[in-house]
Formats: sequence, structure tokens, C-alpha cells
Amino acid sequence: MDIQNPVVWFEIYTDDIDRAKTFYETVFKFEFSELSAPGDELKMLAFPSNMESKGSASGALVKVEGFKAGANSTIVYFGSNDCSVEEARIEKAGGKVNRPKMSIGQYGFITLATDTEGNMFGIHSME
Repeated sequence: MDIQNPVVWFEIYTDDIDRAKTFYETVFKFEFSELSAPGDELKMLAFPSNMESKGSASGALVKVEGFKAGANSTIVYFGSNDCSVEEARIEKAGGKVNRPKMSIGQYGFITLATDTEGNMFGIHSME
């Protein structure tokens, strides 16, 4: 199997999926779509994506009874043209900037932040 990108899916667990939806839509200026899920105990909102594309990843906000958000050790990085643009929206949207835009040398720049659910995430850009 030829693996271009080993990450094919991610899930960000939430305690309040509507609050998390508002946060990510405000910071990144995109819209989620609802994914059908069996039963009432699982709700999923998909990040914009083409599920048929190969070598790229997408994911969803997830609300599942019994699974608490935050305090995890996995960080999802969102792509950006200039991470300072999205960084400027984080606190207004209810999140927290943990590490403002910083250089990672030849690999560009990152911002580390926490969403409204206590999940840390990153933003990466080359500018």
C-alpha cells in the first residue's frame, strides 16, 4: 500500500458540540456538515472535506456520552496561509492562545491554542 499521508481521520471530542462548532467556525471561517450516526448517544459534525480524496485527512467534532473532552495528548494541526490571522480570532471565539505564532525554522510557523472544550490544537503556516 502506498501511503502518502498516514493520518486519514481525526476526532475532536466535545462536551458541548454546539459551542465547539461555533468556536471552530468563528476561528477558521468554514462550516461543518452533520454526519449521520446510529442512536442518540453519538453526534458528529464533519470538518469540510472531500471524503473520496486520497492522501489527505479530515475529521469531525464528536459528542459521545461517557467520553470527556480535553486533557488528551494528541494535537491536530490546521493549515493556514498565516497562522497569526486565525490566532487573532481565538480568544474572541472563547478559546485561549497557549503559544503565540512562533518559528519552527525551515518548516514554517505554528500557533498552539486551546478550544472551548479544553482540547489543544495547532495552526501551521509557512508565512
